[in-house]
Amino acid sequence: MRNGLKARLAEGGMIAAAWAELGNPDVAEILVRHGWRTIVIDGEHGRGELEDWVAVARAIEAAGGEVILRLPDGSDTMIKRALDRGFRSFIVPMVNTRAQAEAVVSSFRYPKRGRRGYAAPIVRGSDWGTRPDYAREEAHDELVLMLQCEHVDAVENLDEIASVPGIDLIFIGPNDLAASAGHLERMEHPEIQALLKRVEDTAARHGIGLATVRGGGRDWADLARLGYRLVAGVNDISMLIESARRSLAELEGSATGAAPEGY
Repeated sequence: MRNGLKARLAEGGMIAAAWAELGNPDVAEILVRHGWRTIVIDGEHGRGELEDWVAVARAIEAAGGEVILRLPDGSDTMIKRALDRGFRSFIVPMVNTRAQAEAVVSSFRYPKRGRRGYAAPIVRGSDWGTRPDYAREEAHDELVLMLQCEHVDAVENLDEIASVPGIDLIFIGPNDLAASAGHLERMEHPEIQALLKRVEDTAARHGIGLATVRGGGRDWADLARLGYRLVAGVNDISMLIESARRSLAELEGSATGAAPEGY
């Protein structure tokens, strides 16, 4: 199987991932070299455009990591271009209805399975035409597709959304979900916890996996216990902020006022 993430998901257990928000290949490579094997490139809220994300993906893959791209939207054109540029694992934001889910799934697959536009011999996705069975046999099989549930409407419609064939995981966006219910940045509110439980129960009924971010009163161990398959728990910007603040606190708290060691 060409998609290592898909193979790991098939093995069971929870995969921990880091977000790449800065759109910087070096930063993403550093994360992989220091143990964060799965990196989510954030095309929705992070820096950069498609070609920036391709550069980041190349650095991740060269370092031995696995790439997930969160698209900025679920438009047919955006999906087609990202597939052609070689991405295989995706998070699609704000999918609130079965009709949206069906349209997104169709955009990811060549006919007769879907409606993806054809240019297989000349795209990076087919390794520049060196994979003769790419369009007919391989492209659909190597996909990992996560649809994001991040609105109360999506929760209401999740039975229908989860019934659409071709979805690998439901990715819960807990803060957007909280915001849509009137509780922005209050993910631990009982109403939001009840919504999360509804999503978890619905996904279990349909035998579909769950992914999310760490937070909302749930840490790594909690999410693993609840059966989440993928959790994106840290990001490069927050790591930098945390390190900067910690180093400054060490400096300000030192008896001599000398700068902390290191360079």
